[in-house]
Amino acid sequence: MSLTLEIVTPDRRAYTGEADSVTLPTALGSIGILKGHLPLTSIIEAGEVIVVLNGKTSRLAVDKGFVRVVSDKVSVVTEAAIDEAKIDLKAIDQAEERARQAVEAARGQKEIDPVELAKIEQILRFAAVQRMVKGRSSSGLTE
Repeated sequence: MSLTLEIVTPDRRAYTGEADSVTLPTALGSIGILKGHLPLTSIIEAGEVIVVLNGKTSRLAVDKGFVRVVSDKVSVVTEAAIDEAKIDLKAIDQAEERARQAVEAARGQKEIDPVELAKIEQILRFAAVQRMVKGRSSSGLTE
């Protein structure tokens, strides 16, 4: 029996499956979860989730969120998540360009809407994480 991993975003269930181990990004560094892990609730940072099952490694890019480990179930709630295989670098370029344009437009305003600023920051942060995850696989760093 292995771990059950579920990654959920506000829009969808990004990942559901079994895993022998899961590595998650936290503010204090990466944590590894194996079968029989003690119960845990933690904040996760934007970064890379590594899922190993039967010797095969899968990678996902995730934004900030939370993880909860109970028994052998790992539940992640995050703002955004995408499997490495689905990362589209062209779409990332377009999202970054739209975010840059929004920043330029905001510079001319006396007051910047904090909610809009947070959205722009999230777009740029998640774009950087996706580039990192995609870069690891294209540079031969997958296992």
